Amino acid sequence: MALCHLNYFSHVLQKQSAAFIIVPETGTPPYPVLYLLHGLSDDYTIWLRQTSVERYVADLPLMVVLADGGRGFYCDAEEGFAYGTAIGVELPERIERTFPAMRTREGRCLAGLSMGGYGATRLALTYPDRFAAAVSHSGAMGFGHFPVGHDARPYPAEFRRILGPTPTGGPNDLFALAENVAPADRPALRIDCGVDDFLIEPNRQFHAHLESIGYPHEYEEFPGAHTWDYWDVHIREAIAFLRGQLLDKTGA
Repeated sequence: MALCHLNYFSHVLQKQSAAFIIVPETGTPPYPVLYLLHGLSDDYTIWLRQTSVERYVADLPLMVVLADGGRGFYCDAEEGFAYGTAIGVELPERIERTFPAMRTREGRCLAGLSMGGYGATRLALTYPDRFAAAVSHSGAMGFGHFPVGHDARPYPAEFRRILGPTPTGGPNDLFALAENVAPADRPALRIDCGVDDFLIEPNRQFHAHLESIGYPHEYEEFPGAHTWDYWDVHIREAIAFLRGQLLDKTGA
């Protein structure tokens, strides 16, 4: 297994960007790829620094790309950067030119925590022709669905620049996106959240919405809060889920 640090110029973002890539040494290339997304206050280094994800995939023929989404929620902002296109389209194209990665839908999946859990789900539902599966840990599943509130925190103004004034039903609303994907094209979804997490209610609401529209998915709640202790445990379940969706189906 090798750990590569990729620095590259993003034409979509018009700036330098970076990613870590875990490249397996088992199995036969090309490899399926997991794009692993960080939360709002973090960057592409955080999964390696706070979890043992490198060890968890050590024996798998699975490439892992730790992408940098800034604070953009993996959306194409109304005012700002197009992180949705940058991570959902541009980065996979670059990875597939540079590394021994599969170039098919069945060879691509996503996972993430908090902002990244929302982002993984959003990218899979936005590009169902590009991604076979997504996993959300403690995801901000109401982002883009519920109105952005007005209060003393700095976040509402920042979020309005990403979402615009009326996001509900738009391209960043997971509830609407899930409805718009044809049943035959639906990516496989897994969602989990800690019962003491401040984002538990939006997760429950999104789970109920998926059930109401007949979208098959996995949903689980566990003891825990919005912490790395929780994510280090449950990324292992995400890897097992994605292994079933990708490795077993691609024969990797």
